Amino acid sequence: MSVDFAIQVRDLTFAYPDGASALAGVSFEIAAGEKVGLIGPNGAGKTSLFLCLAGVLKPRATLLRVGGLDPCDPAQRRRLPAQVGIVFQNSDDQIFNATVFDDVAFGPLNLELPPDEVRKRVAEALQRVGLTGMEERVPFHLSGGEKRRVALAGVLAMRPSILLLDEPSMYLDPRGRRELIQLLHTLGGTRLIASHDLELILQTCTRVLLLDRGRLMTDGPAHTVLADARLMEAHGLEVPHSLRGNNIA
Repeated sequence: MSVDFAIQVRDLTFAYPDGASALAGVSFEIAAGEKVGLIGPNGAGKTSLFLCLAGVLKPRATLLRVGGLDPCDPAQRRRLPAQVGIVFQNSDDQIFNATVFDDVAFGPLNLELPPDEVRKRVAEALQRVGLTGMEERVPFHLSGGEKRRVALAGVLAMRPSILLLDEPSMYLDPRGRRELIQLLHTLGGTRLIASHDLELILQTCTRVLLLDRGRLMTDGPAHTVLADARLMEAHGLEVPHSLRGNNIA
């Protein structure tokens, strides 16, 4: 039986203009509907990989398809936002309008949807992230956690089939983090989460990709990879607390 792949990456390599290598020969495939975690130490290449998948950076690759589209092709890149939503690590990179409503509505408006449909999508997205009633607030006056929610709402309003979430629990207090995990469990589609919050990865992903120094070191079941103490320590990580009684020797 053939597999419907949401993301296909083969021999992906990227270096920044100063010559610094960010990614080297990365290859993996993610089936439609899979929930995958992306882990690794600082500087491993996680954010660079996300930016390549979203079409922000232009890597070299034998094959690169996201939602069936080639992010390196300008014409196909323009069609990506309707299928792929990305929440950046720094919410201020994603929030730029005068009100919360305008920020969440920006994507749907660019899809040239009717005004009633835009309002419906904004209301639905804000309800899902717990920000109903904050439509007229100024985004830059919000807390870090509230900004994360606005950024996520803007992505959800586009109703993408693929979500790329870069450190989604950053700036969230414990309640906000719990609500995020609950929200992620309700979302359909394909999800790739990059995070140092390995408990969140454990609770929301069934598979893990481990990057280090721009290379894919491990690809396996989330519980198996995250419980491997020697593997985690070798790459500057720690076994999540909830798995420490199940460490692989």
